[in-house]
Amino acid sequence: QVQLVESGGGLVQAGGSLRLSCAASGRSFSTYAMGWFLQAPGKEREFVAAIDWNGFNTYYANSVKGRFTISRDNAKNTVYLQMNSLIPEDTAIYYCASHGRVDRLRNGRADYWGQGTQVNVSS
Repeated sequence: QVQLVESGGGLVQAGGSLRLSCAASGRSFSTYAMGWFLQAPGKEREFVAAIDWNGFNTYYANSVKGRFTISRDNAKNTVYLQMNSLIPEDTAIYYCASHGRVDRLRNGRADYWGQGTQVNVSS
């Protein structure tokens, strides 16, 4: 069993930055691919970014490429999402997720989900 707890959300003006963190319990964190998803009001949850188990490969949705960076620290059982140049359209609940395979995570399939953290970007 893995528990994921997100933090770092909040209110920021357009053009600003936030750094989300996701702390994972369990000893097998370093074997999982990790990812971030968002769900905007009235919309389906969608993929944002993913990172494989050793951090060598990262993947991004086109809408966040060049603005967001995913990273992980396996010694701290934590994955991060650095969000720069935020725009109002980034407003959503952001969820952390994990799966043994990064390709399935990129397709929205996760073994575990966090409870989400709210990000609000004002214009």
